[in-house]
Amino acid sequence: MSEWTRTVTVDGPGRTQALAERLGGQLRAGDLLVLTGELGAGKTTFTQGLGRGLGVREGIISPTFVLVRRHPSVPDGPRPGGPDLVHVDAYRLGSAAEVDDIDLEDTVDTAVTVVEWGAGKVEHLAESRLEIVLERAVGADPLGPGAPSGTGAGPEDPGRTDEDPSDPDGDPSDPDEGPSDPDGDPGDPDGDPGDEPRRITLTGIGPRWAGGPPRLD
Repeated sequence: MSEWTRTVTVDGPGRTQALAERLGGQLRAGDLLVLTGELGAGKTTFTQGLGRGLGVREGIISPTFVLVRRHPSVPDGPRPGGPDLVHVDAYRLGSAAEVDDIDLEDTVDTAVTVVEWGAGKVEHLAESRLEIVLERAVGADPLGPGAPSGTGAGPEDPGRTDEDPSDPDGDPSDPDEGPSDPDGDPGDPDGDPGDEPRRITLTGIGPRWAGGPPRLD
């Protein structure tokens, strides 16, 4: 059962990252975040902001082809000695059983785990979780202060395709390998393509979030 829901609206990828960075600074080891949103909604952009707030190694892109990437905390970052970020793309995983095959239980208690396309697949990994739904304004009602607060998943794209089946960063057996580009891959299909508004809905579930939503302003 959800403890609370909060919805905010931001303009463009820069503010999406800034909001996520503020959230990332308040996360701790053992936190599980489940990101939902159609292609282009900004899931990876949001995760990049989380990484900055956590103070992990830069170069976050969606781990589409390797499923999991681990970004370690850096000693000269804003949170030296803080938790690593484990970034998961669960789009190709069809069930919770397939999630278990990638051994997230080995790191879920010691890292912050962020799972794109994870709704209905990863809830068993932790007693608490933070569900985050990102929605583009295109094709939706205009956003404003009176926009409704929703907790449902954003629309998924059943026709998602990945044009390049190869791993752009090398060996898929190395979950810690990352690109040299600190700003990520501009060709990432889950990146944020423009400055249009985003509605971001956060729902806290479980005892970890019983105290209410994190400060985002």
